[in-house]
Parts: sequence; C-alpha cells; structure tokens
Amino acid sequence: MSKELKTGIVLIVIIVAFIWGFNFLKGQNLFQPNSRFYQVEYPNIAGLTKASLVTINGLKVGKVDDIDFNESPEKMGQLIVKFSMNNDFKFSKNSVVKIYSPNPLSGSNLAIIPSYEGANAVSGDFLKGEIESSLFTSIGERLDPIQAKLERVLVGADTLFQRVNHVLDQKTSESLRRSVHELELTMVDFRTTLGSVNSLMDGSAKDFKESIKNTKKITANLSKVTDTIANSNIGEIMRKAEITLSSVNSLLEGMDQGKGTFGKLVNDETLYNNLATMSKELEELLQEMKLNPKRFVHFSLFGKRAKPFNEENNKVNKTTQ
Repeated sequence: MSKELKTGIVLIVIIVAFIWGFNFLKGQNLFQPNSRFYQVEYPNIAGLTKASLVTINGLKVGKVDDIDFNESPEKMGQLIVKFSMNNDFKFSKNSVVKIYSPNPLSGSNLAIIPSYEGANAVSGDFLKGEIESSLFTSIGERLDPIQAKLERVLVGADTLFQRVNHVLDQKTSESLRRSVHELELTMVDFRTTLGSVNSLMDGSAKDFKESIKNTKKITANLSKVTDTIANSNIGEIMRKAEITLSSVNSLLEGMDQGKGTFGKLVNDETLYNNLATMSKELEELLQEMKLNPKRFVHFSLFGKRAKPFNEENNKVNKTTQ
C-alpha cells in the first residue's frame, strides 16, 4: 500500500470522525438513525434550542432537530419546532408537546404529554404545543401589576411633593409656624380647662354622693309607704268606695229623673216658676212695706185712723216722703 493511499484513508477517517463527533455533540447519532419526527408550532420558544431534550414522563425519548419560522403569510412570526424520537412509544394526535424549564438556571426542553384517545400520531404530524410558565415568568407576571401600581403611586407622590413644595413658600411656612404656636397655646388652655373640670368633677362627685344618700333615704321611705299600703285593707277600702260611688250615682240618677224633693226641685219647671213668682211677690211686698209701713202697722196716740190704701194715697205718701 502506497504512502498516498494510507494518507487518504486516514484523512477520510478523520473527516468521518469529525462529522460523527460534531453530530454527536448536537445530539445526533449517525449509527442510530431517527425513526420518527414531529412538528409543533409555537408563538415563542422560551429559550428552546436545537438539541434540547424531548421527554415523556421525565424519560428522554428524543431531541430537537430544527427550529425555524413559519413561511405561511397568515402565520408570519410563528415558530415551527421539529423534533425526532428514537423509540417506538406510541401516542395519539391529541397529545400535547409542552415547553418547560427543568430549573431556573438551565435551558428549556420539550415534554410530551401523551394522550391515548384517537388515532396514533405518525411521523411528520403536527402536534399541539403549549408553553409552561417558568418560575421567573410567573414571578414577572405577578410583579407586572404591582410594578404598574407602584409606578402610579410614585407619579402621584412626585406630584404631591411638587405641590407641597409649591405651597410651602415663605409666607405659608410662617403661617404654619404661627398655627403650630397657637395650637400649643390652645393645648395649654385645654390643660387648664381640664384641670378646672377635674376640680368641678371632684366637687360634683361629693354632691352626687350626698344625692345618692338622699335617694336611698327617699327610697327607704317609699318602701315603708308601699309596705303600709300593702298591709292596709285596700280591698275593703275599694269596696266601700265603690258602694259610696254607687250610692252617689243612684242619687244623681234619681235627681235627673225627678225623684225626691231635690230632684223635683231641679227638674220641675212649674215649681221653679212658682218659686220665682213667690220671690218676686215677696220682693214687692218688702218694697211696699218700706214705702207704706202705716198700711201694715198702725200706731197713734190720739186714736186717728189711717187713711185707707189707694193709688192716690200711695202717690201722696211717696211725694211727702
């Protein structure tokens, strides 16, 4: 064998070894060709790279072969991930391929969530893709609203401080100092007033104690009175009062009906008229006796008879008087 042939064979072996080593480092084994490959579409690959692992229930079953943009105009910007499997594990087309991160410091991998319902997936099929939120992504998603609120609070605080600086000019500062001083004076007056109130309350407390004592005495007296009333024959008194009231009612009813002397006097109009007439005649008689006493009483030392009564003599007597 010539020296040139040996050199060529060695060179070919080196090239083959280099290609095999390069592909091996990429996760491809030239001596074990891929039997199946699948494709998944994602809007974002979240750090997934070529040669990333493909697992089922944590077991490595393949690797990512290629990542490229979707050339379809209606899906511009979407990414297509192509991966291959080295075993014959079967699952349906309804299975989900999820991008996940084993830990915060490592890259992303693919995890097949197998489904066994429906037709089995075959090499070249498109599978449904999902992206699992990583720890940092979850924290970021939760911190985003807090960050927005914090920014609004900071903006509001900045605006408030600007307004405070604008308000607290020299005149306002002097007014504020005077207000604080007046507040201190008010507090001093308040302490003085509070001391007076305490003194008043002390005096009032003594009066209140005396009032309590008097109230106790009054209560004791009332208790004695109520005991006396309770021990007295209230029932007998009430019964007699009822009898008395009944008698009075009977008397008033009799008077109203004209029974008895007083009832007739009150209700008999004829008797009333007679009494009125008698009173009037008695008044006239007294008047007549006053005007003509000689008519009723005759007294004469010489035995002269009085003139008989008539209207003319009455008029003369009235004239002479």
